[in-house]
Amino acid sequence: MPARTGLEYLRGLREQRRDVRICGEHVKDVTTHPAFRNGARSVAALYDMQHDPALQEDMTYPSPTTGDRVGLSFITPQTLRDLEHRRTMMTHWAQASCGMMARTPDFLNVAFMAMAAASEYFGANRAEFTTNIQRYYEFLREGDVTLTHTLVNPQRTRSPSLTDRLQEEVALTVVRETDAGIVVRGCRLLATLGPLSDEIAVYPARTHLTSEDASRLAFAFAIPCGTPGLKFLCRESFDMGRSTFDHPLGSRFEEMDAVVFFDDVVVPWERVFLLGDVERCKDFLLRTNASAHTAHQVVTRMVAKAEFILGLAALMVRTLGSGQIPHVQERVAELIMNVEVLKACLRASEADAAVDQWGVMSPAFMPLTVARNLFARTIYPRMAEIIELLGSSSLMAAPAEADFHTDLAPEIERYLATDTSTARERAKLFHLAWDVACSAFGGRQVLYERFFGGDPVRNAMILYNLYDHEPLMDRVLDFLQRDD
Repeated sequence: MPARTGLEYLRGLREQRRDVRICGEHVKDVTTHPAFRNGARSVAALYDMQHDPALQEDMTYPSPTTGDRVGLSFITPQTLRDLEHRRTMMTHWAQASCGMMARTPDFLNVAFMAMAAASEYFGANRAEFTTNIQRYYEFLREGDVTLTHTLVNPQRTRSPSLTDRLQEEVALTVVRETDAGIVVRGCRLLATLGPLSDEIAVYPARTHLTSEDASRLAFAFAIPCGTPGLKFLCRESFDMGRSTFDHPLGSRFEEMDAVVFFDDVVVPWERVFLLGDVERCKDFLLRTNASAHTAHQVVTRMVAKAEFILGLAALMVRTLGSGQIPHVQERVAELIMNVEVLKACLRASEADAAVDQWGVMSPAFMPLTVARNLFARTIYPRMAEIIELLGSSSLMAAPAEADFHTDLAPEIERYLATDTSTARERAKLFHLAWDVACSAFGGRQVLYERFFGGDPVRNAMILYNLYDHEPLMDRVLDFLQRDD
């Protein structure tokens, strides 16, 4: 089938019953439940963009199997032009959510493209896994399937190393193999967009490795979200049921995070991609270049998000008339520098792209890794802080939409208007700033950006070990040996 519409996506969610719990409630339909429905509608709007005549060339391409137009994030890049074209598509989706939805479907679409191209890697574990990963990628592409994932096992005691301390009674574990498939039991953290997805992929995170003898914890597979025994336990929703005026981001872009329980879940053999090979599971994201392609999507979104924050800050400054104050200019200049650094890293990844051993044009991994580390550790938390500093008391002096329909409306307009905006325009803008920097939704955004790519310290350790220091050390040694 061709690229899906939003209505087809929502219908798919309704038709596949899944076990979703939130705040003690068993959710019957995520497309109508107030905690999920607006997030589902926002994802549906992304799918509808694929059918916008003005965007179709940017959003879709002809399927190599059927010739129907399918989502462009599934393309197997052969050239630099393909990478740039895919980045344009991903930018459209990122800008539609202001960069606030991190698990839009393109993230895992590019991952499974890379895995399928590197199918021989999986076949080295078991021959049939070559076909399994190829067929699953084609299933995703031709069905325009919405896929989430969950990567991290819970730990009773945290480990200071890259290897987690895991107990099989809580970590997701293969409890037996049957003719029908493997049976898994345990828990995984977290599945962002889990309740709003069609399928869930399960594999190891490169920042949370298992010990060499943990073969029962080593696997990669994907199953429908409605599979018997699969349960999603959600955090509270940050969609407060308020208007898009009062909570412009939370009322639209609640993508939801969930803990996932597996109660003797049967995974059919055709859905298993790796099994029992600890080393192959440990390395597959890097060896298949799936990490590079997902990082390309991530940094594309980060650019869109940083640009949105910069635009918001500029509007706040203009509204308050504070643009001539030196420390205000300094703070906005800091946002500008952050935006341009992220853009430079993204473009560097494409400028240094190369065809990998699997025949795929892959973006350079190092600039993307640096961008992700910077964004998580410093850039985004600081951006949210700058919005707080620029807004100061105006973040509190923001009447609700309902206040403009009361007898206080004339006084609100009189006292809260500025030289460049009405009181209503000012209030609407600063409700947005509040949702970025101060609300529960905004707090989750900062927390998510800090940790969604893994522990920052572990990521720094990985960066340290991946980086090639030798040429630079040789240059220093050469200088030390000079006699002039």
